[in-house]
Amino acid sequence: MKVSLIKWELTSMPMPAEYQRAAIEFEKFLLDAREASGLITTNQTYTMVQGVLQTFRRRLTLPEAIHFAGVLPPVLRAIFVANWDTSEPRRSFADRIEMTQEVQGLRADHNFAPEIAIQAVAVALRKNIDEAKLDNVLSRLPAPAHDFWCP
Repeated sequence: MKVSLIKWELTSMPMPAEYQRAAIEFEKFLLDAREASGLITTNQTYTMVQGVLQTFRRRLTLPEAIHFAGVLPPVLRAIFVANWDTSEPRRSFADRIEMTQEVQGLRADHNFAPEIAIQAVAVALRKNIDEAKLDNVLSRLPAPAHDFWCP
């Protein structure tokens, strides 16, 4: 049995590198977002990132959101789609202050997202993914979507 498992592993498709390094790359992203936001811990940063991703997601159609998720690294992609109520009414893009307040509303008693939360996550995202691919996807979304991810 052990020999056949080894043979299968040698002949099967290797695990994609993006999945092999997912935890390391996510940690780097969190550290960059923490630095850009001025937060103290990665736990605080995680809540901010989750709030930013959910706030953005609420403003897209399902196909738009899936298209956007395709450029995210694996862990951010999972956070972006986790616990998604796809029947929730779509919201309109608003000014940065209103959307930041929405970010800060996620687990409000434990949320330390600063006024620059969206900008901080945008800076970290652009630092950790292929910006050309991100901009290409954003160019196919409503104009305010691009503005959302401009630091």
